[in-house]
Amino acid sequence: MRWFAGLLALMAGAAAHANEVQVAVAANFTAPMQKIAAEFAKDTGHKAVLAFGATGKFYAQIVNGAPFEVLLAADDETPAKLEVAHQTVPGTRFTYATGKLVLWSAKDGVVDNQGQVLKTGDYAHLAIANPKTAPYGTAAIETLTKLNLLDRVRGKLVQGENIAQA
Repeated sequence: MRWFAGLLALMAGAAAHANEVQVAVAANFTAPMQKIAAEFAKDTGHKAVLAFGATGKFYAQIVNGAPFEVLLAADDETPAKLEVAHQTVPGTRFTYATGKLVLWSAKDGVVDNQGQVLKTGDYAHLAIANPKTAPYGTAAIETLTKLNLLDRVRGKLVQGENIAQA
């Protein structure tokens, strides 16, 4: 729960002089952030106005003047680039959660612990986030490449804009 307290403190600092705080949230963190925002409102009386999407798109919006006061990115690199570009408050960047890439199917029994279905091709589509804008998409491509499976699955890849759409 240390990360939860850290997020609340960060948002409280951003909202200290306003009733609302503008928060850009990586799509993979949608459900937890909705709960955190509700607790934040209850605890502080301030409102977190949440925008969900791809980290790469938020980067472009921020460098072009978007009024976000908090960015919850899906990677470490994007906040670091924003910090180098003087688009952040120095010293405020921290890791709030650690994600994990998984292979999943809504249909029971399709995916095993070794992901053999990727080798057999016994599936119609493999959905990933857009690797150009979403870190989980990049991670998926890197993993498939490392496993020498990218060429085999390429014809079945379907890209969502972000991990939530995938």
